[in-house]
Amino acid sequence: MLKLSTADAFVTAVFTAAVVFGFAPGASAQNYPTKPVRIVAPFAPGGGTDFIARIAAQKLTEAMGQQFIVDNRPGAGGSLGAEIGTKSPPDGYTYTLIAGSYAVNPSIYKLAFDPINDITPVIQLSAGPLLIVATPSLPAKTAKDVIALAKSKPGNLLYASSGQGSIVHLATELFADMAGVKMTHVPYKGTGPAIIDTISGQTQLLWGSIAPVTPHVKNGKLRPIAVTTMKRVEAFRDVPTVNESGVKGYDVVLWHGLIAPKNLPRPMLDRVNGELNKILKNKEMQDKLAGDGVSAAGGTPEQFGTLIKKDIDMWRRVVQKAGVKAE
Repeated sequence: MLKLSTADAFVTAVFTAAVVFGFAPGASAQNYPTKPVRIVAPFAPGGGTDFIARIAAQKLTEAMGQQFIVDNRPGAGGSLGAEIGTKSPPDGYTYTLIAGSYAVNPSIYKLAFDPINDITPVIQLSAGPLLIVATPSLPAKTAKDVIALAKSKPGNLLYASSGQGSIVHLATELFADMAGVKMTHVPYKGTGPAIIDTISGQTQLLWGSIAPVTPHVKNGKLRPIAVTTMKRVEAFRDVPTVNESGVKGYDVVLWHGLIAPKNLPRPMLDRVNGELNKILKNKEMQDKLAGDGVSAAGGTPEQFGTLIKKDIDMWRRVVQKAGVKAE
């Protein structure tokens, strides 16, 4: 029987592992995937994250010749689904669709995984602003007006949010801190009730996602004040940014992206990233995302990883300074 040297045994072991993962030397990433792929969506069906997960799944199915299936796993502000995804095998058959709240959760919840070191960033899929809206009875038409009102009567302005510790709650706290004002937070269980009470005047202000607030802006039930990104958005090109309105450096971006468990093989990572970059340049895809109030993003896994780290650091500072705790 032929006895392998230590070096030969090592090479054999590496080759065997490569075959198991479907990437023997000389094999092409084009052979992947060979069975259905799961995309964990950490929120309930019907929301913005689910919408983007289903678009991505549909387009990847068309591009890669295997079924990409959305698996909704809501709970704990998206942390439950993210835990399920990150603790799956790094075999290229489980991905997780995360939202900007992923970067908030480490400062709000005690996570059972490391949100930076236990993942492989794949790609940023979308980017968009929050739209600051006011009840029409509020005598404020700009962010400068809001700041002046808040300074004249500290704590009197009531702002709604979709929940304690939500990204819209923290975005408002960041605004208040940077503008040097005091406002009172009224948390709701979801965006819908927050919108209803802001329309009625029970609360005066709301930092809302573009898609759910736009119909109410168009019919005059809510007044647009400013957008939270550094650039204006096409849907509201006459509405200035918060930065333009005097709160210099204020920049809150809502994003979605795809991650995988730690140690996803690079050929699989590059294949999915490359296909999604091509998909995101397609006008049909861009139009679908625009209908949800966001724009297509794209880029490298490294760029998305940098964004995740930056936002985790930013929201940690906001949570600590404002003393925000989970419900």
